Amino acid sequence: MARTPINPGAIDWSGENPGMYLKDKADGAFVTLISYFRVIHSPHGKGHAAFMLLDPFGDGKNPKKPNLCLTDNEPLADYVKKGFVSYFGAFKGATGLASLQVKPAWDFMAGGDGSNVHTEWFRSAVGQVQLSWNKLGAPFLVEFDKEHSATGRHEMISLFVDSRSCSATLNGNPVAGQAFPREFAGKKDSSTAFLAFSETWIKA
Repeated sequence: MARTPINPGAIDWSGENPGMYLKDKADGAFVTLISYFRVIHSPHGKGHAAFMLLDPFGDGKNPKKPNLCLTDNEPLADYVKKGFVSYFGAFKGATGLASLQVKPAWDFMAGGDGSNVHTEWFRSAVGQVQLSWNKLGAPFLVEFDKEHSATGRHEMISLFVDSRSCSATLNGNPVAGQAFPREFAGKKDSSTAFLAFSETWIKA
């Protein structure tokens, strides 16, 4: 059956959602989970939300390893947390998601040359944040139907770029862990650090 030029589904949200799912060793548990949203369309308008679980399986009470949501649109952040982040594979079972400290953030800026490095930088009530994805691979387009998407209720289309090396700092302090290879969408040489651009979730 020929594809129609206009998808008939209702768009839930669209934007960007790069991530860093970091470990100390390839077969170990995640020690840092970061999911960054730059949303350009949603039921709650535009905005940014950075989910930074520095104690993914703890309560985040250690000031050096907080569990944070840094955002300039709190209703949007709550919306993507409940409807999307909680369904992402790396975040399932991450008890730290339930104990997030939601803090205001502003001055969100993107940088890098797009070929070798991409950075996100912003200020927040708990200090400056810099996220950097390095050693970028070739872009590839992912199209998930609802049976294969994280939520099971949406189609998802996005441009992905693997990152072989990444770093993140909160107020100048580096987070724990590093990126490791993973299988994703049938691609066996993908990475736990990645860029996801032009990401659109369509109600199925």
